[in-house]
Amino acid sequence: MRLIFMGTPDFSVPALRALVEAGHDVVAVYSQPPRPAGRGQSVRPSAVHQAALDLGIEVRTPVRVRRDPQAHADFAALNADAAIVAAYGLILPAEMLNAPRLGCLNIHASLLPRWRGAAPIQAAVLHGDASSGVSIMQMDEGLDTGAVLAEEAIALDEQTTAASLHDALSAMGGRMVVDVLANPRAAVPQPTDGVTYAPRLTRDDGRIDWAQGAVQIDRQIRGLTPWPGTWTTLDGTVIKIGAAQRLTTTHAEQPGRTLDDALTVACGEGAIRITQLQRPGRGMMAARDFLRGHPVARGSQFGV
Repeated sequence: MRLIFMGTPDFSVPALRALVEAGHDVVAVYSQPPRPAGRGQSVRPSAVHQAALDLGIEVRTPVRVRRDPQAHADFAALNADAAIVAAYGLILPAEMLNAPRLGCLNIHASLLPRWRGAAPIQAAVLHGDASSGVSIMQMDEGLDTGAVLAEEAIALDEQTTAASLHDALSAMGGRMVVDVLANPRAAVPQPTDGVTYAPRLTRDDGRIDWAQGAVQIDRQIRGLTPWPGTWTTLDGTVIKIGAAQRLTTTHAEQPGRTLDDALTVACGEGAIRITQLQRPGRGMMAARDFLRGHPVARGSQFGV
């Protein structure tokens, strides 16, 4: 088929490559414009942009498309059979949704209608969902409200992280969209029950409230790493937490206080042992390596 691909982050790259490997003619790729990234804040193309360049595909990076008639005309002029959208980051107007012969298909990283919105992967871990998955959806003008063409689930457990789920669903989405194009099927409207939304995350979502229980804090660490990351403070210094182990330890200590000198921290209920952490200007490191240079004594207070 003659396709347009629209995506921006790492999540979208396997789908682009899978479509090309399946023999589809991807005539153009749309991605967010290059932006400053990394410590040096040098301007870099998105992951999808770079992948498209490597594949020799034309890349278009409009800043906005909703109210730009020329962008609509340029999109329609590609005469695509379908547009495949995966975490593109811009809302498409009706003029673009209806331009391809088969419309626009979205690869969404949840089992719709649960976790519509910008952060479905993180939301599934944060809320302790037993399963997640990928939905291939026929896009309409709503926020992830279109009819579903295919859905596949994956089980989650207490070791699942946003990073591991991201990688699993990314690969799943690429495989599924190729199958949907090869084997057309009827679109099924989403049920009206069970609708939830996963809003865009900010850095503030990563701040740990030690008064919460260890179950919630463990989910927060697993669900928000690497982005936006979880963090706390110690002696006025921001400390990022990359991984932790949940403990059922009973205690009578104030939340946020260390129960030993091995970074076991009291929560509102239970405790967690921090296993990876990071100081400003340094890389993430194992707790044992961190403690060699920065001992944290029993009774130290996190979060103030």
